[in-house]
Amino acid sequence: MSLSSQRVTQRTLQSLLLKRFGMAVATYALTVLLCWIGVINELFRASLSSAWLLIGLMALSQLVFLGLFLSGQNLRLRDPSLTEPQVLVALAWLTVLLAMFVEGRGTLLVIYPLILLFGVFQLPPKVFVRSTTLAFFGFAGLNLYEAYTYQLANPGLAILQVSALAFVLVWLSLFASYMQAMRQRMRQRRFALQAHQDTLRGMMRQLEDLVATDELTGLCNRRHFLRLASRELENLRSGRHHGLALIDLDHFKRINDAHGHAAGDRVLQTFAAVARACLRDGDTIARYGGEEFVLLLPNTDADQFTACCERLREAFNQAEPLGVKVDNLSLSVGMTLLTMHDDLDEALQRADQALYQAKRSGRNRCAAAWEDADA
Repeated sequence: MSLSSQRVTQRTLQSLLLKRFGMAVATYALTVLLCWIGVINELFRASLSSAWLLIGLMALSQLVFLGLFLSGQNLRLRDPSLTEPQVLVALAWLTVLLAMFVEGRGTLLVIYPLILLFGVFQLPPKVFVRSTTLAFFGFAGLNLYEAYTYQLANPGLAILQVSALAFVLVWLSLFASYMQAMRQRMRQRRFALQAHQDTLRGMMRQLEDLVATDELTGLCNRRHFLRLASRELENLRSGRHHGLALIDLDHFKRINDAHGHAAGDRVLQTFAAVARACLRDGDTIARYGGEEFVLLLPNTDADQFTACCERLREAFNQAEPLGVKVDNLSLSVGMTLLTMHDDLDEALQRADQALYQAKRSGRNRCAAAWEDADA
């Protein structure tokens, strides 16, 4: 993954985590509202200053988490979402808050599962069970402490509340385990789907290569060449030229008649190998049909283009097809130059006329369309 795409991914992750943190802050605000309702209705055991102190400490703890998110320090941790620390801190504050209530404690028990819901999709099953266990023992320990100090007003109600909380926490643990298993299966299916998509993309690329490639020589076929040449012609700037040439292997029919079609195929393959060796990476050579080939040299001039075609002609003269004894290999070349706003079909006709001139002049030579224009 590139550095830029990694930064985009981190910004997206931080944005989602901040939205999730906003939901957690909203839950704290709801809890504070319920706390003040308890204060107004005289259900709060502690003093008003204790309530303000508790709210201040809660806000301070959330500011610490907010600072970690805004500074990006959370990204250095194994769990950038900080789900477990946030859940444990919230459970601890809720237990402290419940210790300050007299009769409204059972009503606020609903906030325990509300806090734990933030970890259902994020926490591993073992960590989630650990969090629920701490929540249960925190509330149960609070009731045991009050029973030990003779502050528990209604032991039966306390037993009911502890039992109800245990039931809800066990159910939440099972539900979290089920959701994590479903999430894991979905992740595996997504990876499998991605692997299938990669395979299909590879097959599509192979099909595109097959469609664009001549099977015998491995060069571009005519259709693909015309598409590439049209694109190069559209991008051609004023004052620059592309070289276009039609190449015909001399006496190819004679080679087929004398040595067989297998020998002819070997000669075509030999020319393709020679062309690859003589041309640059940006040059394009394609099989135009039968023993005829077409060549495109971007950003060239008449002298450079002529030198390239002559080099290709001489290299083919000296080539020796593998497993076949064919003497006097030669080719003829018809050359033209493409200019800005030139028409590809007209340029191919000019190259074809130049090729006809090369053959009429005795073959095994290069002829240029611009020579006729100068004449």
